[in-house]
Amino acid sequence: MGKYSDSEQWADIVPIPQNDGGPNPLAAIAYTEEYSEAMGYLRAVMAKNEKSERVLELTEHIISMNPAHYTIWLYRANTLFALQKLYQTDLQEDILEELRWLDGISLKHLKNYQIWHHRQTLMALLSTIPSTELSFLAQMFAKDAKNYHVWSYRQWLVRHFSLWDTELPDIEDFLTADVRNNSAWNHRWFVLFGQHVDPNSGKGMDEVGNIVDEDLLDREVEYTQAKIRLAPQNQSPWNYLRGLLRKRGSLLECKSFAEEFVGDMEGSGDGCRSSHALDFFADCMAEEKEAEKAGKALELLAKRFDPIRRNYWNYRRGLLGLGAVEA
Repeated sequence: MGKYSDSEQWADIVPIPQNDGGPNPLAAIAYTEEYSEAMGYLRAVMAKNEKSERVLELTEHIISMNPAHYTIWLYRANTLFALQKLYQTDLQEDILEELRWLDGISLKHLKNYQIWHHRQTLMALLSTIPSTELSFLAQMFAKDAKNYHVWSYRQWLVRHFSLWDTELPDIEDFLTADVRNNSAWNHRWFVLFGQHVDPNSGKGMDEVGNIVDEDLLDREVEYTQAKIRLAPQNQSPWNYLRGLLRKRGSLLECKSFAEEFVGDMEGSGDGCRSSHALDFFADCMAEEKEAEKAGKALELLAKRFDPIRRNYWNYRRGLLGLGAVEA
């Protein structure tokens, strides 16, 4: 007895069973009867290229059992679009209805890539962002503020709907709530400096046209320094600071800032509050051609503050013409 084999709605369909390699397959997957039956009927309708309301219901059922099945998502999207053309319904309303259903699936399966690809496929057909979209993303971030799939989708959303000028307040909130949110730091860089970057080449106007907004850089350096002071051992803002200063061609304007955190550079590094500050300071010294001072910072990293990466720090010392240090 089965959901579909006993249904008059599906009486015209002969299910196609999965071919696992003959009657005695080597490693057959132990699907449930419910899932196996549903997939048998899906194979049959796909073989006929059927796009219908009952196919939508079938894909919804299968997704409820296996939301990571990318073929189902693709066939569902194609079915949605085919029905819209067939019945000449309002595309935007159809998409909004699908998004409402998708919201519940997304909140239940937080780390599912296929869900977000389906959402992007739908959104790409809209001319304006739905009024509920950002509030839905807030729900997702409330469950996991560092969800890679949601952040990737949000970047696409910003670029697709040109949301560059409205994103910063939300990023401020994320970093106020958790200054260690690496994803929020990455998104901040994308929003402030990604607008004129070619997604294909990765090059932007500031690289090919030497266009740098000095006021923006001043503001961001000050902002980043304030966040570093809250959590000096947080690597993300140090990387962000490096990115800002590289747009000006030198790290040296923040050398004295890094010195606030490096501690006793003449001795064993007592008082050091950040290994990332030591790394930054070493690069500043290298830029000033002060190889011995740079080497001392790298020695402290290798011996005391980051010995697990001793080989890397010794490699950096080698670039300065200095010998390796032991643990």
